[in-house]
Amino acid sequence: MSSHPVTASIAQSRRGIVGNKVFFVVCALAGITVMVLLVSVIAQLLSDSRLSLQRFGIGFLTSTTWDPVAEEFGALPFIYGTVMSSLLAMLLALPLSIGAAIFLVELSRGWIRTLLSFLVEALAAIPSVVYGVWGIFVLVPWLLERVATPLSERWGEAIPFLAPPAIGPSMLSAGVILAIMTIPIITSVARDVLQAIPASQREAAYALGATRWETIGIVLSSSRWGIFGATMLGLGRALGETMAVTMVIGNDPSIHTSILQPAYTLASVIANEFTEATTPLYMSALVEIGLVLLLTTLLVNIIARLLVWSLARRFRQA
Repeated sequence: MSSHPVTASIAQSRRGIVGNKVFFVVCALAGITVMVLLVSVIAQLLSDSRLSLQRFGIGFLTSTTWDPVAEEFGALPFIYGTVMSSLLAMLLALPLSIGAAIFLVELSRGWIRTLLSFLVEALAAIPSVVYGVWGIFVLVPWLLERVATPLSERWGEAIPFLAPPAIGPSMLSAGVILAIMTIPIITSVARDVLQAIPASQREAAYALGATRWETIGIVLSSSRWGIFGATMLGLGRALGETMAVTMVIGNDPSIHTSILQPAYTLASVIANEFTEATTPLYMSALVEIGLVLLLTTLLVNIIARLLVWSLARRFRQA
């Protein structure tokens, strides 16, 4: 009789080992499946863009001509529009996002913190097409009347980036709408980064006689790489945004120095012209644009993740 509990324990242990192995295999297969999907997408894009790659080579990235009738395709105007609108969005979103994250972590308390955190996350859940519709009917007219036109009249001759004419759908409109869309992402990640800073560091600063603002500065200095990673994540979102940008940027395949004039982005040209691609080379050029966009956003997100993980590992080891 005394051997029964021992036998049962051994059987349970064996079942546990088998269960662990099954769980490991299932999780490994899930991870491998994700990698296979990513590689498959890249391989398919490479295959479908073969005609464009063979015809234009590296010149596809440096040419400013986009003429489907003559079958001459160059992606530089779209790369320029994507990069400039995303950088403008980061310039506008970063101060607001960091300020909101500091307020949520260091200054707010109780129900105010809970409410603001919920509102920030709610902004991230709004569909991009809703942002686009709001941008068309509210943001674009307001920016044209209150911001773009006064800036072009006052500073247009002195600053090339503000050169007239000021047009409603423009790079500025796209940058502002992207900033609004990326604020929740940057704020949420920056908040988590600030919360990861040990409380002992704040207490040490107070013990040495630092004020609240000096302590916040010390915390920001310690979390700078994590905040940079949050910014990179927001930049990745801005680079790949399609619907809202397409609706407010003007969709002009030309390079304009002024941010008050229309532009085009990589994602927008795919969304607008994919159904119009009637020739193999035209379709291949659009697929190559998708490949460029995928590799760019993938690289940006990898860098961001590495920076956030390095900060978390640093403080776990501290």
